[in-house]
Amino acid sequence: MKLRLISLMAAMLALVGCSRVAQLTAPQKHPHTARTSTALEADALFWQTLHGGQYDQISPALEALTAAYLQDPRDAVTAAHVGWLHVWRVSEAARSPVKHATITDDLVLSRKYFEEAVQLDPGEARYRGFYGSLLMAEGTVHGEEALVRKGYYTLMGAVNAWPEFNLFTAGYVMSRLPAGSARYRQGLAMQWRTLDLCAGQPVSRMDPDFGAFMHRETQEGHQRVCWNSWIAPHNFEGFFLNFGDMLVKAGDWQSAQRIYADARLSAAYAQWPYREVLEQRIEHAESNVAKFNASDPAGDPVSERIMFNSSIACVACHRN
Repeated sequence: MKLRLISLMAAMLALVGCSRVAQLTAPQKHPHTARTSTALEADALFWQTLHGGQYDQISPALEALTAAYLQDPRDAVTAAHVGWLHVWRVSEAARSPVKHATITDDLVLSRKYFEEAVQLDPGEARYRGFYGSLLMAEGTVHGEEALVRKGYYTLMGAVNAWPEFNLFTAGYVMSRLPAGSARYRQGLAMQWRTLDLCAGQPVSRMDPDFGAFMHRETQEGHQRVCWNSWIAPHNFEGFFLNFGDMLVKAGDWQSAQRIYADARLSAAYAQWPYREVLEQRIEHAESNVAKFNASDPAGDPVSERIMFNSSIACVACHRN
C-alpha cells in the first residue's frame, strides 16, 4: 500500500513536471510585420467610427476588427484596436438609458486584447498604459486586489516609458475615485506633471495660463501627444476639459475655471463638437463640485458627471 502511494505521488510529480516543461518550451508568439488587407480595411472602419463619434456603430466595427484579428492573431495594431473598441463601449456606457451588468464583460475583453498587443509589441508604451489601467478596472470589478496592484505597477512602468501620454492615462483612470482618496490626489498631481512636461517647465498653479507655451506645439517625438493630431483631433481641448473636471471634483473650482479656459487656445477650438460643454463647465464650476462628487449622478450624462464617467469620455478627444 505504501509503495503504491509513493509510486502514485511520483507519477503525479512527473506529470506536473512534464506540464511545466511543456509550457516553458512552447514556441513564442511573434508579431507579423506585414498587415493583411482585411486588417487595413478594418482599421479604416475603426477610425471612421471613432472619429465620427459613432458609438452605435461599435458592434459592426468590432465584428470587422475581430475577424481581421482571427485571420492574423499576430497583428499588434489590430489587437489594440479591438481592445480600444471594447473599452470605448464601457467608458461611454452613460449613453445608454439602461444599465446592463454585462457591460463589464467589455473590460475583460479589452484587457485581453491589450494584453495580446503588449505581448506582440512590448515597446509600445501606450499599449502598456491601457493594459495597466484595464487590469486595475477588471480587478476592481471582480474584487481582486492583487490584480488592481498588478495593474497599478504596470501603469507606473508605462508612465516611466512615456510620461506625457501615460501620466494622463493614469490620472484619468484615477478620476473615478473619491476626491478625498490618496489615489485621486495622485491622479490630479499627474495632470499637473503632464502640463509641466508639455510646457517644458513648471506651470504656475496660481495662474495656469498655457498661452505662453503654445509655440512648443509639435507632431514629433513623445511630446506630440500634448497637442492635437489626426489620431485625436481635439486631444488638447479634451485634456483641459478633464483636468478642469478633476479640479472641480477636488473642490478647487476657481483653478478649474482657469484650466478650462486654456482649451480655448486651440486653433481647432471653434470646430470642437464639445466646446459648449466646456463653456457650461466654466459657468457652473462652483455648483458642479457637488454634482461631480455624487455617488450616483442623475440627469444629463454630460453636465452631471466628470468627463471619465460621461457620454463623451473618449470622443471628447477623438471625435472630429
